[in-house]
Amino acid sequence: MTHPRIVTGIYGGSFNPIHEGHTRLGEALCDMGLVDELWFMVSPQNPLKVNDELLADEERLRLARMALADSPRIQVSDFEFGLPRPSYMVHTLEQLSLAYPGREFVLVIGADNWQRFPRWYRHEQILQRHRIVVYPRPGYPLPHLPEGVTVAHTPLIPYSSTDIRDHIRKGTFHGEGLHPAVWKEIQLKGHYR
Repeated sequence: MTHPRIVTGIYGGSFNPIHEGHTRLGEALCDMGLVDELWFMVSPQNPLKVNDELLADEERLRLARMALADSPRIQVSDFEFGLPRPSYMVHTLEQLSLAYPGREFVLVIGADNWQRFPRWYRHEQILQRHRIVVYPRPGYPLPHLPEGVTVAHTPLIPYSSTDIRDHIRKGTFHGEGLHPAVWKEIQLKGHYR
């Protein structure tokens, strides 16, 4: 008797910092039954693109794990840290499928990334081999989608890592949209100042 494969959503990003928009989206995708579980795939720093605002890989991973410590259906993964860089999603999905043959991996991306998807490295291969779940983003309409691509009608949550970093730098941020443990750690370490 064959067991049904676990449907694992892969949600990649820098999570710099992780906020409630990310975590509530993850919970909603699981609640809607679009995936059985979700892995937040923390992207490593691309050595070709030095970003002064990007926290070290291990620190972003640690903050993400703090934010999701109480979410049993969501894991934080450093899988891409061990892959050649730059890390292309096609390679990540390929290697995940080899490492975890009992799972079906579904790519989770925002409507903004879906618009850029035709420019992704070997995007056709991703479409052929994996289902894709696209969540809405303001200002990015989702017209006709090909077979294998589903729109997740999740609520729009008005948090942005860029805005949070800007407000921390200006001294006008008070923790809204961040898990309390993450905000405490950011203050303690003086991140984004």
